[in-house]
Amino acid sequence: MAEITAAMVKDLRERSGAGMMDCKKALAETGGDIEASIDWLRAKGLASAGKKAGRTAAEGLVGVATAGTKGVAVEVNSETDFVAKNEQFQAFVRDVTKLALDAGDNVEALLNATMPSGKSVQEALTENIATIGENQNLRRAKALSVNQGAVVSYVHNAAAPGMGKIGVLVALEGDAPAAKIEALGKQLAMHIAAAAPLALTGEAIDPAIIEREAAIAKEKAADKIAGKPPEVVEKIVKGPVDKFRKENALLTQAFVIDGKTPVGDVVAAEAKAAGGSIAVKDFVRFQLGEGIEKQASDFAAEVAATAGVKKTEPVA
Repeated sequence: MAEITAAMVKDLRERSGAGMMDCKKALAETGGDIEASIDWLRAKGLASAGKKAGRTAAEGLVGVATAGTKGVAVEVNSETDFVAKNEQFQAFVRDVTKLALDAGDNVEALLNATMPSGKSVQEALTENIATIGENQNLRRAKALSVNQGAVVSYVHNAAAPGMGKIGVLVALEGDAPAAKIEALGKQLAMHIAAAAPLALTGEAIDPAIIEREAAIAKEKAADKIAGKPPEVVEKIVKGPVDKFRKENALLTQAFVIDGKTPVGDVVAAEAKAAGGSIAVKDFVRFQLGEGIEKQASDFAAEVAATAGVKKTEPVA
């Protein structure tokens, strides 16, 4: 049997657009014959699926699932919003989300996990790409858990139960009655969806973000800080930065329901009223496509190109 080298796999990937593991398997099946491997991939529908992998996938669905003291959020992307309404795509997102409750939130491990159909997540995803006709991607997953209490979920702009444009999990640790924790958790999850906090506390916000805000504050106060000693500059900049921390940390944000009470105070008051302990341990907020640079496209031109006609410019 021919030795399958990394160079052969690389060559086949570049020529077919298929995934690395699929290329390796194709080469093994054909004794290292590149041309036969391409045919093998095409026969399996993998080459055509792989060729779509370069297209931007920034639509799709965020799925959430909870089971008592644990929960998980998963984002699966597609190229267009139409696919998010596809039953096959929704079933895939639902199955992967439930699977992640036990398999965990490591994306690589999750892709190798077994679906209810008996296929791996990666195999099912590749089939979806081939049959639906759009690039799709299991982008990220995040699991939360508590020792006592509950992980509560909320979906905004739901396309189906447990999946939509924004998915939120909030982990509440405590011994207060389950119904009280669940009710508070739902309110907090809705707050997180609306207010988009960056971290649980101001101190936990990414230092790179804080540095950027400090630079912006210095730029805005350029006239005030000109020629001032470093300690004075630091004091002038500290105010805006502290305000940014307060407004972007969950526990110090004004609760969206009344617009004034800090979330931390709301949690403390609810715990006292319930006669038990409640503490926000962590949260997750996945917004579909955030951070993905979307490619600008002319939909009319795309349709015209598919039909084999040229799009005409409007007459002035």
